[in-house]
Amino acid sequence: MPRALILGGTGLIGRATAERLLAAGWSVDVTGRDARHVPNELRALGATFLSVNRDDDAALIAAMGDGADLLVDCLCYTAADATTLLPLARDATSTVMLSSKAVYADDAGNHSNSDVAPRFDGPILESQSTVAPGDGDFMTREGYGANKVAAEHVLLDSGLPVSVIRPSKVHGAGALRPREWIFIKRALDRRPAVFLAHRGAGIDHTSAAMNIAALIEVSAAAPASRILNCADPVAPSALDISRAIAKILDHEWDEVLLDRDDHGTLGDHPWDAPYPIVLDMTKALELGYEPVGTFEETVRAEVEWLVPLVSAGARPVELPSDLDVAFFESFFDYASEDRYLAQRG
Repeated sequence: MPRALILGGTGLIGRATAERLLAAGWSVDVTGRDARHVPNELRALGATFLSVNRDDDAALIAAMGDGADLLVDCLCYTAADATTLLPLARDATSTVMLSSKAVYADDAGNHSNSDVAPRFDGPILESQSTVAPGDGDFMTREGYGANKVAAEHVLLDSGLPVSVIRPSKVHGAGALRPREWIFIKRALDRRPAVFLAHRGAGIDHTSAAMNIAALIEVSAAAPASRILNCADPVAPSALDISRAIAKILDHEWDEVLLDRDDHGTLGDHPWDAPYPIVLDMTKALELGYEPVGTFEETVRAEVEWLVPLVSAGARPVELPSDLDVAFFESFFDYASEDRYLAQRG
């Protein structure tokens, strides 16, 4: 029985990966700081939880034990993190590090977290230039991508069989910041309309956690040092996303597609990229990767995970308290929406 060790295995990508590997007959150990965060589904499938802090080198080595066929790090954010991963990777047949599309920069040096939106010349290849590697606070807009690049360099320069996977906007069960909540909540609240800035045309490629898990499994079967994009088969627009979720929740609303920027924050959403951000998936497909499904097909898992967490009798529906509530505050200005609808007649 092959063994996998997943660092950060109770999070969004970790749990999807663990579930896929367990279903395929792997022995899977997942690390985390709180056993309460292990989904019941993983326990039922036989996952083993190891209480390990990602910053505890000795605990990481102990968790690795005599080695693993696959080592997955969902918590590698900095060069220092990558350096602590190297001793474990030497005892793994294949290692996967989760990076991000935030590392990519356009010809002007703009990236997903810069003040000026990036403008890429078509789907982004893995060979696209990146921001410069850096250190500092990886939780800042400028620091996140730079730190990820620095971590990638440490691992790719090691000569070890490390696959660096770069997803885009990740969705799935277990997300601490489930962006799709801005539409799920509206549907649960039975709002009469959905508002979308720039007519909902924004495209910022989505990445289902279960699709990432499928690519991780393929990478494990062919150990090598490489970089792979990972995103859903089709890049949906914000309008496509809103329609998919309304359909799942059997709700109909008027689509208020705003043309101009003179409505304040009305219609804001997380996919409002002025220029399309789409990841090229050719390399992954050539490796043998087969996506589980499209956004519309895979987002159902997130909806079916999130909706039961919400109290059926609470209106307006609120996000469960253990998720990133602050992120969503600006997206639910129902009062302004109602005023707009009243003025429109």
